[in-house]
Amino acid sequence: MFRGLCAAFAALFLVVTPASALNSGWASYYKSGRLTANGERFNPHGLTAAHRSLPFGTKVKVTNLRTGKSVIVRINDRGPFIKGRVIDLSLGAAKVIGLTRSGVAKISYAVLR
Repeated sequence: MFRGLCAAFAALFLVVTPASALNSGWASYYKSGRLTANGERFNPHGLTAAHRSLPFGTKVKVTNLRTGKSVIVRINDRGPFIKGRVIDLSLGAAKVIGLTRSGVAKISYAVLR
């Protein structure tokens, strides 16, 4: 039993990057476009996001600090290109965390392995 608990704890620990890698800032969303920077067709209802430097395909857990709601998105585009913003979410991801009414929100995000 102890070995199983240790394995479960180790697996949980490895899923999220260390606390020092937890980032925060302002997020916005976008709902139009033809192609993303990685060449795929943009799906406004998908759970995707744009980030300036994370590799395409990276999974990121984004949490709206006001609502406490979270969503896991896949990085498939570059941006945001507005100063002070750290991530642009697709419309679908923004709806999940309650971002569509305000348009921008303070978020935290962690890169998942």
